[in-house]
Amino acid sequence: MACPDTMNPAAERALLYREALNEALRLEMRRDERVFCLGVGVAERGGSFKVTRGLLDEFGPRRVFDTPIAEASFTGLAIGAALTGMRPVVEIIFIDFSTLALDQMINQAAKHRFLSGGRETIPLVLRTQGGVGAGLAAQHSQSLEALYYHIPGLRLFMPTTPADAKGLLTSAIRCDDPVVFIEHKRLYETSGPVPEGEYCIEPGKAAVRHPGDDALVIAWSGMVPAALDAALSLADEGISAEVLDLRTLVPLDREAILASAARTGRVVVAQEAVRRGGVASDIASIIQEEAFDSLKAPVRIVAGMNTPIPYPTHLETRVYPDSTRIAETVRELFGGR
Repeated sequence: MACPDTMNPAAERALLYREALNEALRLEMRRDERVFCLGVGVAERGGSFKVTRGLLDEFGPRRVFDTPIAEASFTGLAIGAALTGMRPVVEIIFIDFSTLALDQMINQAAKHRFLSGGRETIPLVLRTQGGVGAGLAAQHSQSLEALYYHIPGLRLFMPTTPADAKGLLTSAIRCDDPVVFIEHKRLYETSGPVPEGEYCIEPGKAAVRHPGDDALVIAWSGMVPAALDAALSLADEGISAEVLDLRTLVPLDREAILASAARTGRVVVAQEAVRRGGVASDIASIIQEEAFDSLKAPVRIVAGMNTPIPYPTHLETRVYPDSTRIAETVRELFGGR
């Protein structure tokens, strides 16, 4: 992957998360004429979350085009295009609707390199967004990353910061394997420094967002800001909590997870999704298998409530973990101090 994973402070400026994604798409489409975008509303409307705004004007309707509301068909179209050497970027407005294309992604895209003996690849990016935070109720607010985490042959990226949004989307577009790229609706309006020009991040490299020595909080995507708030609260009480942002779930940075877990001895894994069958459970099992002797307490999981997401805001905010729940769980690792 021929681009730097470093930020030159002189070449940084603040961008919104959605603007960083737009810049990654724009630069990759300029660099490689095989890259094109498709999905419901991505052209005329600029995408439901305005990530593809302005791309139609620059690249025209052959490379940025709207589709019918038919996720299975246009995802299948993209897989066929990838087989011919194109590099499609599919947008599915909500991850909830990606379930309509599970056969295409799980039985076709994920399996084709294996079934062809490595002779053919599917360089496809499926961009979608998940999570709660906009009052969009049960069918538009799920965290379904565990569905894709479970499937061999798929890569799974979940950036938190604007810089990571740009760097990981660039890497996803250049990847020869199918990538499920999950954005979070609560992050689109967040702002942060982003390098100008060509920039990508090597998948499978977690980032320490807050250093600490007493405990470790592992999070990704929309849970990272909550984990950071919890770490600041705990610091006022004399507890030094490290926050590790995984950034990509496949590949998973096992080395960083195990090193931080062994050093701190106390671990909380925070996910927005419900606990049952979740990614957090797999991470906890990895730590307890491979770093057990270093643990000072059992690994704890903070997760969403086992319920569909309610529409009213006062109920929605109660079903997913916040900084208070994360901080309380960390305190329990110290005997509830």
